[in-house]
Amino acid sequence: MSIELTVVVPTYNERANVGPLVGLLDSALDGIAWEVLFVDDDSPDGTADAVRALSREDGRVRCLQRIGRRGLSSACIEGIMASSAPYVAVMDADLQHDETLLPGMLEQLRADAADVVVGSRYMGGGSTGDLASGRVWISRIASALGQLVLKARVSDPMSGFFMLQRGYFERVARDLSGKGFKILLDLLASGRREVRVAELPYRMRARQHGDSKLDTMVVWEYLVLIADKLFGRYVPVRFVLFVGVGMTGVVLHLLVLGLLHQLLDVGFLVAQASATLLAMTSNYFLNNVFTYHDQRLHGLALWRGLLTFYLACSIGAVINVEFADFLFRQAFPWFVAGFLGAVAGAVWNYAVTATFTWRTASSKRTEQE
Repeated sequence: MSIELTVVVPTYNERANVGPLVGLLDSALDGIAWEVLFVDDDSPDGTADAVRALSREDGRVRCLQRIGRRGLSSACIEGIMASSAPYVAVMDADLQHDETLLPGMLEQLRADAADVVVGSRYMGGGSTGDLASGRVWISRIASALGQLVLKARVSDPMSGFFMLQRGYFERVARDLSGKGFKILLDLLASGRREVRVAELPYRMRARQHGDSKLDTMVVWEYLVLIADKLFGRYVPVRFVLFVGVGMTGVVLHLLVLGLLHQLLDVGFLVAQASATLLAMTSNYFLNNVFTYHDQRLHGLALWRGLLTFYLACSIGAVINVEFADFLFRQAFPWFVAGFLGAVAGAVWNYAVTATFTWRTASSKRTEQE
């Protein structure tokens, strides 16, 4: 019998929840040809091993272990692409989602009543359960922000519990950003035309094992996703973040230069070199945290990346000065020449560091962690 429904479950340190979740799915999906695909981001607690042990006893359980890659959205995308079922559900491994809703979601899709069916905590009959009030407040604000990019009204675009038709996924797959933790928003905002959405209420349960993955960087990644959907087709969001970090470096450079040269009477050349080195170092670490959060470097790779960043930005500074000087000699106004020189240097720095500092080093993540 061919598989009709694949349930994609992204995991990181969820070993204790794997067995109970498979048991719940077995009860809820009786009479349905289903499989569950756990997409594990190389959990140190052995989640992938637990899934493989189950799969040897139950052929409906599959494991896709990713090494050197992290992120809930990209894990969901890879899981859906690894399935051939006509319908695909996404849910968390923490047992907070109500698996008994899955048959009702499937019926909606079988009837072609929707492209995506969302499990909602915020419509009538739904509930956030024992979720802390602060988390609920953050979720509601994020849901309101999400409406800026959605092509359909959805009460809970932050939901991590939904089911969709494969045909819809294939239409939007190449437009997905894959950033952050909120894959549903990405899916709903990536359609080139209005998406048909149905919602079913569910009551969120308490987490049984493991820890929540929500932290301040998850909120940051969500805001980056919103920005990507608003103007990412015109200017890469990473480039905007890279330039923003660069502006903080300019401010730091001037502050350090003034402190050393004006207040401490350090020679200008030494003060300028010190300020430049400190600003470049600050830019590197800020970019590692914010611009390249999903590819951030650790351990030895962090320091190796710093050296490549110094080299790239040093060349970028030469490009900046030489290009600006060339334009100035071509009778461009000084401020135009200076601005275009800075842009040229920024583009060089972004392109080279994206290729040689983060992308190359991120492929060696096993050395980093």
